[in-house]
Amino acid sequence: MKLALFDLDNTLIPIDSDYAWGAYTTDIGWTDPQVFKQRNDDFYAHYKAGTLDIHAYVRFATAAARRQGAAKSIAAHVDFMRDIVLPVITPAARDLLQQHRTAGDQIIIVTATNAFVTRPIAQAFGVDELIAVDLEQDDNGWITGNIQGVPSFREGKITRVEDWLAQRGLGWGDVDATFYSDSINDLSLLEKVQHPVATNPDERLRAIATERGWRILDLFTP
Repeated sequence: MKLALFDLDNTLIPIDSDYAWGAYTTDIGWTDPQVFKQRNDDFYAHYKAGTLDIHAYVRFATAAARRQGAAKSIAAHVDFMRDIVLPVITPAARDLLQQHRTAGDQIIIVTATNAFVTRPIAQAFGVDELIAVDLEQDDNGWITGNIQGVPSFREGKITRVEDWLAQRGLGWGDVDATFYSDSINDLSLLEKVQHPVATNPDERLRAIATERGWRILDLFTP
């Protein structure tokens, strides 16, 4: 099996969807603008530095939606997709996915952003297989703020891909895998696959990719 694994934020789309969703909920009045922006910026800085506490971040990032409830949050996310996400999906990203479809590759988006935010984005790309941070649900079927299972973050992405393979009776030795990512946080999975592609890479990842002779793809450069 040929696998084409894709990070999402700043890889297939030129924004961080989790950060953008948080900013969007502030714009529609769900959070205090100054307090939320400061904390959101702090968490994002930790993410870029590779020091993010994913559990603390998910509790923070889902707080507004948890307060508003499922119906209002789902409706707001539809507007978020229309106003924020769909306008920034580029032909270059769609073309890259289509190249892998044409080649018969199995495409999986593997993201550290939670599934509530990212499932509709994967669907917009026509990708059925999504490995994202799964959110625990309460007895009413709405999110609690806790992560369910292993978060698909840093080394957790390897674990989650291995779980996906194992469910199909496969292991790493049974696949030829390519992984596209922008982030130093994904170094472990980039090192695991046969074909790492540093895509719109951050400064640290670009330096490593250059040193190791990995392919570098600047997908959003005109």
